[in-house]
Amino acid sequence: MTIAPADILLTDRVAVVTGGGTGIGRGIADGLARFGAKVAIWERDADTCATAADELGALGIVADVRDSGQVDAALTRTRDELGPVEILVNNAGGVFASPLLDTTENGWDALYKANLRHVLLCTQRVARHLVADGRGGSVISVTSIEGVRAAPGYAAYSAAKAGVINYTRTAAFELAPHNIRVNAIAPDITITEGLLALSPDGIRQELSQAVPLGRPGHVDEIASATVFLASDMSRYITGQTLHVDGGTQAAGGWYHAEGGARFGPA
Repeated sequence: MTIAPADILLTDRVAVVTGGGTGIGRGIADGLARFGAKVAIWERDADTCATAADELGALGIVADVRDSGQVDAALTRTRDELGPVEILVNNAGGVFASPLLDTTENGWDALYKANLRHVLLCTQRVARHLVADGRGGSVISVTSIEGVRAAPGYAAYSAAKAGVINYTRTAAFELAPHNIRVNAIAPDITITEGLLALSPDGIRQELSQAVPLGRPGHVDEIASATVFLASDMSRYITGQTLHVDGGTQAAGGWYHAEGGARFGPA
């Protein structure tokens, strides 16, 4: 089997991106569309959904993917207007600080629903149709580096992101006989509208220093990995979490500093 440039193309494949109105999700939706996919954005914010859909030439569907009924309705509309879904990107999520001793049951449930519950709902619904149709497909979930390391003040969030990673492994095994591949992408610090809003004076030096490649990531770099995992270039890859993080996870706490490598804070 010889690889060819066409193997990376997604021409006329129907792709769903949840939370695709802004940030990483919007970058992913843009990337998939540029490689030929027919993209549906499922986004609960009506304004960003409409704007992104208009600018990217995508189908915008206002939906809260934490709700099974809305997921079912969004999937039905996507199939009716674009065709059977072959690519699903579970990107929707949310985070807020929740120190371990102060986390409430409501806070825990909110973070679980925002970051893990929808991965089950969307993957399950799309996979059911793929199995019924006898079609293969690719499911990609956006997790985080916080799913594989301690995240002080964010225990509930990191637990949900770790759940995404393990769900990816198990779903990949269960769906492999149906030629449905399931993988995840784990970014670290990535420049988005939300990050810039929290950093009006610019990205702090120490954040960039903590990344071996010396800078934050860009949404297009997350999109590049997504296009790869959605395409035939990755036809033999399933059950994996790809860290698109400039080397942070591999560094394990080491960072470059004047005079040589150091571990932990200066």
